[in-house]
Amino acid sequence: MRRILKFLLILIVLPILGGAVVLFVAGRPLAFEVLQRRIAARFPEVKWISSQDLARWQDDAGQPQALILDARTQPEYAVSHLRGAILIDPYRPSLRPVRETPPSGAIVVYSSAGYRGARVASWLSRAGYTSVVNLAGGLFKWANEGKPIFRDGDRPATLVHPYDQRWGLLLEGRYRAEAADVEKRSAAP
Repeated sequence: MRRILKFLLILIVLPILGGAVVLFVAGRPLAFEVLQRRIAARFPEVKWISSQDLARWQDDAGQPQALILDARTQPEYAVSHLRGAILIDPYRPSLRPVRETPPSGAIVVYSSAGYRGARVASWLSRAGYTSVVNLAGGLFKWANEGKPIFRDGDRPATLVHPYDQRWGLLLEGRYRAEAADVEKRSAAP
């Protein structure tokens, strides 16, 4: 019995504790990296854009701007979103928001942390759109970096809907809105 307990300790408990220590020390950046790798493995056809590259693109008035699609729910979008973002249902997407965009037109999709954005980006790619990218880390990472978010059109906002209590931990506390959990309809936000 003692041998079994020692074996379980070495095989199960120590790796869990080690992982917890690494997450505590490395924090959110590591969590975003791990999450993006898992999402990319699930959606290998999806291309990604970093928050820094998207911010530079948006600041470059001489470059044609991308259509920005928010792949979250209406309650999440109402709290805050990227400037000019158009809401698209991540569970039952429609081509209506992209009907004015040519198949080669630039589209950036985002969600809370990247999963739903990747689902929509994958769906758009299969629908024939060739210049679709997903925002790495989603709105959570964007907000954590202090980049601008908006509500009601172009009014600046300071809070982001946390999706739920668990996923909301990816948001720094100062950006986390008090909001009801989103009805879970997918494996991740």
